[in-house]
Amino acid sequence: MNQTQITPEVIKQHNLTAEEFDRIKQILGREPNFTELGVFSVMWSEHCSYKSSRVHLKRLPTTGTRVIVPPGENAGVVDIGDDWCVAFKVESHNHPSFIEPFQGAATGVGGILRDVFTMGARPIAAMNSLRFGKLTDEKHGRRNKSILKGTVSGIAHYGNCFGVPTIGGEVVFDDAYSLNPLVNAFALGIVKKDQIFFGKASGVGNPVLYVGAKTGRDGIHGATMASAEFDEEAMEKRPTVQVGDPFLEKLLLEACLEAMRSGAIEGIQDMGAAGLTSSSVEMAARAGTGLELDLTLVPQRETGMTAYEMLLSESQERMLIVAHRGREKQIVDIFDKWDLDAVVVGRVVEGNRLKIFHNGEMVADLPVDKLTNEAPKYERAMDGSRFKVPSSKSKKKYELQIKNYEQALKTLLASPNICSKHWVYQQYDHMVRTNTAVLPGADAAVVRVKETRRAIAMCLDGNARFVAVNPREGAKLIVAESARNVVCVGAKPIAVTNCLNFASPERPEVMWSFSEVIDGMKEACEQFETPIVSGNVSFYNETEGRGILPTPVIGMVGLIEDARKIIMQGFKFEGDLIALLGETKNDLSVSEYAQTVLGLTNEELFESGEVPLIDLDLERRVQQTCLNLADNFLLKSAHDCSDGGLSVAIAESCFSSLNRKAIGAEVELKNDNLSVEAMLFGESPSRIVISFSADQLNEIEAVARENDCPLAVIGKVAGADLMIKVNDSEAVSVPIAELENSWQTSLEKQLEN
Repeated sequence: MNQTQITPEVIKQHNLTAEEFDRIKQILGREPNFTELGVFSVMWSEHCSYKSSRVHLKRLPTTGTRVIVPPGENAGVVDIGDDWCVAFKVESHNHPSFIEPFQGAATGVGGILRDVFTMGARPIAAMNSLRFGKLTDEKHGRRNKSILKGTVSGIAHYGNCFGVPTIGGEVVFDDAYSLNPLVNAFALGIVKKDQIFFGKASGVGNPVLYVGAKTGRDGIHGATMASAEFDEEAMEKRPTVQVGDPFLEKLLLEACLEAMRSGAIEGIQDMGAAGLTSSSVEMAARAGTGLELDLTLVPQRETGMTAYEMLLSESQERMLIVAHRGREKQIVDIFDKWDLDAVVVGRVVEGNRLKIFHNGEMVADLPVDKLTNEAPKYERAMDGSRFKVPSSKSKKKYELQIKNYEQALKTLLASPNICSKHWVYQQYDHMVRTNTAVLPGADAAVVRVKETRRAIAMCLDGNARFVAVNPREGAKLIVAESARNVVCVGAKPIAVTNCLNFASPERPEVMWSFSEVIDGMKEACEQFETPIVSGNVSFYNETEGRGILPTPVIGMVGLIEDARKIIMQGFKFEGDLIALLGETKNDLSVSEYAQTVLGLTNEELFESGEVPLIDLDLERRVQQTCLNLADNFLLKSAHDCSDGGLSVAIAESCFSSLNRKAIGAEVELKNDNLSVEAMLFGESPSRIVISFSADQLNEIEAVARENDCPLAVIGKVAGADLMIKVNDSEAVSVPIAELENSWQTSLEKQLEN
């Protein structure tokens, strides 16, 4: 047995507090050995145990008529009809992507794909939500560019080689993410309802098999690292970043699916964070059983590995399988056909103990429930005093000194958060498997379910500025926008996954905002009947004591019953009418316009800003109107109005990358109660820009009336210029080609400089 002495310094290195170590000794009735300490450290890490978030997460809505598998498994599963289901989840890989952007991002993709296919589902789509520091930052701009390029390359490498289309997502830039990138990876797969698998070690006497890649020393303490903030030694932590092999993972996928179809598998689990430790412990905990494992039998690619190293390694492309007794050879033969290791390394036993053997010696004997369900659970201190209501003294004017609205529009279209992300998604293969129906760049991505007439829409959305000012209202706005985005392609929102990225939970203001976000998400998800079926919490996203903005990312999945009803973004034909569903209000103070055009800093926005207050009932009526119009084939296009406001939404509809040819528009806006800036650039929620044939106006108006939805015809598709009048005065008159050029080339220019 490893005789390394357990000192206070060793305990601290394992990210355990003195109180937690005392509790471990009480549980065991003795002091743990070094291997056992390692197991406790990863299983009790924030990343694995959710010890700061569990008390809040239980408030989220997780059930519904379509929910087949709620949170708690590797991925959530919802019913889409005709015995077909979709399994999906989003996970963070933030810390590894800071240390080693390429491999950090690549293995994030690999991990989320395994989460999906361990459920028995074949992955058919991937997306990502990425956040970086500003590329023009004087101090960190070069490093931010390097992180961006490495991250995108890693995502492209893994997804393209594995053979899954990367079809959408978001890329956001803000000072708060300098040296604190967020890399949230999403995957979705399809599975028959009767072919879903679970990560349970059921059946006393059943053999446990290790399958896939050999174990190395990469990734050791990855889960613990993801549960701590960075410091000056962060760049020396490269051994905690795994190295992925997408070609091997493709073999692993096919071998696993074949083994599942054979009927020889009782339970299966991905070896993700904390590797062999978490997979074995979690499978035993879900089944209420014990496990005995012999590490001597584990395939290893390095010599002299200790039990500690094998248990905590996060080497990629590995799974743990519980087979039906007597059928283990069948599984070994299947994996041998795919040229993959498959070795019986243990068995399911009665009781509640995880017993680990190595070289004939028992090196760990631990209670399963104490590692999982009874891990520490903290009700952290919360303080919301920073999130005060802005005083009248701190109110700012949001009007241009020089009334050049055209230049303001060009500036917005060229801003990093609004400009084309073509440079990013052109590196991804988004057509592999030929299911992709709506290409990257739209409000939401869409894939066909080939075996049916259905299609699945999905998007990832976040707006940290809103959440930083008002966490509860900001969370509602994000859920609403993500639902609106899938509606804009003709899909009914059905379920949510989320990735909650925050700074240290030991800060009372961080935990207060986290709790408020949970309550905001709960209210909005209940309103839209979109239960949360999977997700991830990522704390300690801070470097040198500086934390990120609170950044919940919502992954919304929607269902299109008939793929013929998909709506494509972008104006189509001269003479079509342009209308706005919803209402514009005075919502400038926490907008892209306030930050990009007026130059307000985050601190100024937080001091004086007020987020838009959303009427969830109005939002639902707007979405229902859009869906009804799509169902009746009345729409030529639909586009969510969000970042940059109405003028940006109209401009994007003119030159959308999904159009074959750019086309102009003539628009007239009227509202004597709002400033020109608010009408052009305000970010009021619950708005969708639609276009349709003029001869269908009466039908459009009838549907809007039935849903009690505000509808205003604001112009028509025409010419080669964008012309916008506000209260009878010309505000914008500029060639579409000029606007498109600002939008199309901005990101590449920033990366080149």
